[in-house]
Amino acid sequence: MVKMLRCIVVLTALVVSAHGLDNGLALTPPMGWMSWERFRCNIDCKNQPNDCIGEKLFMDMADRMVEDGFKDAGYEYVNIDDCWDLKERDSAGKLQADPDRFPSGIKKLADYVHSRGLKLGIYNDFGTKTCGGYPGSLGHLEVDAKTFAEWGVDMLKMDGCYADVKTMPQGYSNMTKALNATGRPILFSCSWPDYERASKIQPDYKLIAKNCNIWRNYIDIQDSWDSVLKIIDYYAQEQDTLAAVSAPGSFNDPDMLIIGDFSLSVEQAKAQMAMWSILAAPMLMSNDLRTISPEFREILLNKEVIKINQDPSGKMGKRVMQDGDVEVWTKSLDLWEEHAVTYLNRGDSNQRVSLQLKNIGFDYILGYEVRDILNHIEIGHREREGNFTVTVPAKGAYMIYAYPSE
Repeated sequence: MVKMLRCIVVLTALVVSAHGLDNGLALTPPMGWMSWERFRCNIDCKNQPNDCIGEKLFMDMADRMVEDGFKDAGYEYVNIDDCWDLKERDSAGKLQADPDRFPSGIKKLADYVHSRGLKLGIYNDFGTKTCGGYPGSLGHLEVDAKTFAEWGVDMLKMDGCYADVKTMPQGYSNMTKALNATGRPILFSCSWPDYERASKIQPDYKLIAKNCNIWRNYIDIQDSWDSVLKIIDYYAQEQDTLAAVSAPGSFNDPDMLIIGDFSLSVEQAKAQMAMWSILAAPMLMSNDLRTISPEFREILLNKEVIKINQDPSGKMGKRVMQDGDVEVWTKSLDLWEEHAVTYLNRGDSNQRVSLQLKNIGFDYILGYEVRDILNHIEIGHREREGNFTVTVPAKGAYMIYAYPSE
């Protein structure tokens, strides 16, 4: 009976069309690496050749993604953020990479990334200038889309500095059309709803999902535990609105994974990984893969947690319980009666949490097989009406995967 019901659910899912941008991309949350949080706008390649925004940095990260197991785990995009180009367009009105920092050009960099079996992402801005003061795309949407396609770019992050927020719905939609007109599949990451939120304009998420594969809707993440929690708070506050538009091809983006940077402890890093997984968030690392310590690499390569993030349903999980410092977030998975649960502990001490699975949406009367997927431990059978008790680490998380018992 369990197997038959699972088959029915899968077949039903195959005939339900996604309501996201129809370019065939981001059917699950995109995974990869992005330069911004770790390397910012460092253009000093003379004194910091290994850490500046230049082609060597992105080639190094591509190499590490392939050779250290990240590509095999599902990470595929190598994303250039702001500060990659010259301050002026060329005589034909095209953007041009800084020749000192990208001497081979973006096309050759894309070729290199593709040769490693990966994809290249790039950054621009809807306004007159990027946030770092480089040329924006306002008035140049079509030429910039064609330029990125000619270079072999696979993903575009479009920011919203130096722009009239009220024009963003039409402007970003025009960029969607320009990208589609190139004939090259380019995953489109928008910042439009974040700028609307900051301007106290209610985002039209149905329109956003129609035009963007992923979108930022809250403040930039910083390298701190407090920043991670602040973003989680926003997603809890807006969860009904945001979950309604999370689907294959369209995902909310709470910003980069800072696992392996300077601030998070191992338990805090596990918590960010577990929360981004339950939220069906893009998994875009911003760290230095050349020097990351083994314990943080192991967290990022946790294929059990990644599997929850990449669940074909595209559903965003929701917070279903909160008691003091502890929250419980659940996500129903693609197969019938399969669930993921993240327990988040904000407090300074470990917390024992007891609950009945039936109270958090587990309905199968024969019970469930349960596994601790952060630590790769089989827990075994649990009844939906019995007390299920776990210990959640201080300033950390506990995450389970549950499927119906046969």
